[in-house]
Amino acid sequence: MTKTFDHGGGVRSVQVPIPDNPIGHTLVYVVDTGRGPVLVDTGWDDPASWDVLVAGLAACGTGASEVYGVVVTHHHPDHHGLSARVREASGAWVAMHEADAAIVRRARETRPERWYAYMADKLAAAGAPEEHIAPLRAARGRRTLPGLSPAPPDRDVVPGELLDLPGRRLRAVWTPGHTPGHVCLHLEEDHPARLAGRGRLFSGDHLLPEITPHIGLYEDPDDATVTDPLGDYLDSLERVGRLTPAEVLPAHQYAFTDAPGRVRQLLDHHEQRLAGLLALLREPLTPWQLAERMEWNRPWADIPYGSRNIAVSEAESHLRRLVKQGRAEPLAGSEPVAYVAV
Repeated sequence: MTKTFDHGGGVRSVQVPIPDNPIGHTLVYVVDTGRGPVLVDTGWDDPASWDVLVAGLAACGTGASEVYGVVVTHHHPDHHGLSARVREASGAWVAMHEADAAIVRRARETRPERWYAYMADKLAAAGAPEEHIAPLRAARGRRTLPGLSPAPPDRDVVPGELLDLPGRRLRAVWTPGHTPGHVCLHLEEDHPARLAGRGRLFSGDHLLPEITPHIGLYEDPDDATVTDPLGDYLDSLERVGRLTPAEVLPAHQYAFTDAPGRVRQLLDHHEQRLAGLLALLREPLTPWQLAERMEWNRPWADIPYGSRNIAVSEAESHLRRLVKQGRAEPLAGSEPVAYVAV
């Protein structure tokens, strides 16, 4: 059953399902403009998801062929996946921040065997056991890699600038962290219910009412730059909190108010998590060993293979923050590299 919701003021949302994912769905927002609807994100590239999006647009009084443009909050497949199909159906432009557009280009251009080798090497450096790495080494001969043919965008989302939405004021806010090019979109218009605050914020995955978004590493097989994605995320959170929107329209779960309050909760959560990791780092631990000991939503033994890779990436992002803060350091001579609290 297709679920839509009218948020008022020419903004509606469609729940587009994500196959086999506990999050359930992506909220695709349909924003009325003087040239036709503009979508904020599109949902997962799956035939059933496409059918739901088409039905949802019809329920909103429009259709896929009428779409004027697509603004992608970030490159992940549950947000960007159906962008190509929307563009094929309508001729719509697709806009994305350059940092994520670069990831899309790299994903399309990098040979699958290069990705498998890179991921295997990264996990080995993190201290993963050989039995975990072995499937990646065995997969090097594959010629395809799922999810690595995303649609290239044809417009840039430029931070601080208004997007091309005739009759609307939608301003891009760069919020790196979850991805390097993640953007929130500030609808600088009075709230239709006159709620106190400054307009509405399409927050993508940056600010969600109950979920703490994954903060992993910004992967690039050909770039050895040591990034600090958690530091980027925390800075971006504070930036969004200062906007004080009347309402937040996230990509998952449900709309909510009190963005500054939710920002404080997330800042406190990450500080508590960093403190907890420092306690674990009283003894030297590799990123893999740290991930095994961190608190997740289920025991480590129950975390599936792919999710363990994500968990190790998140452990590394927190380690980088601690190292940058001078609260932890790599242990000289350790191989793979272990870290210890200072």
